[in-house]
Amino acid sequence: MQRHTIAVLVNDYPGVLMRVANLFGQRGFNIDSITVGASEEPGLSRMIITTGGDEQKIEQLMKQLSKLIDVISVTNLSENPFVSRELALIKVSATPSQLAELNGIVEPFRATIVDVGPTSLIVQVTGDTEKIDALLVLLQNYGVVELTRTGTLAMARSVVPATV
Repeated sequence: MQRHTIAVLVNDYPGVLMRVANLFGQRGFNIDSITVGASEEPGLSRMIITTGGDEQKIEQLMKQLSKLIDVISVTNLSENPFVSRELALIKVSATPSQLAELNGIVEPFRATIVDVGPTSLIVQVTGDTEKIDALLVLLQNYGVVELTRTGTLAMARSVVPATV
């Protein structure tokens, strides 16, 4: 099953998120991640939804999303090159004496230690899903106490015009 990233531009009204999420559930799709926030146009929000499914089922889902009243546009970002990022905060069981060791682990990921306590520290990392998953694997040896992730944010890449 392929993973798809779908951008849905919607009116910023109460209940729109619920209607979109219900459509996924009714059609048997699991939402792997969903982020919703203001768009470049006042009064509109953009949802970035990641889900799995084959091309035919995703195409059908997108058609059904387009029929919802408050949906302005639906785009399968996975069809073309796109940029995606997540933010994660990871609380790791560690003592202050392990700070240098853990800093050596997180530094190659361009992650930072944003809080240090007597029994744990918090790492902040941004990047694609695979990068965050790879860091998590390395931090498991220390004991991940708590994890929170934003979900995927994504945007289509700019198209470079062909030269003549």
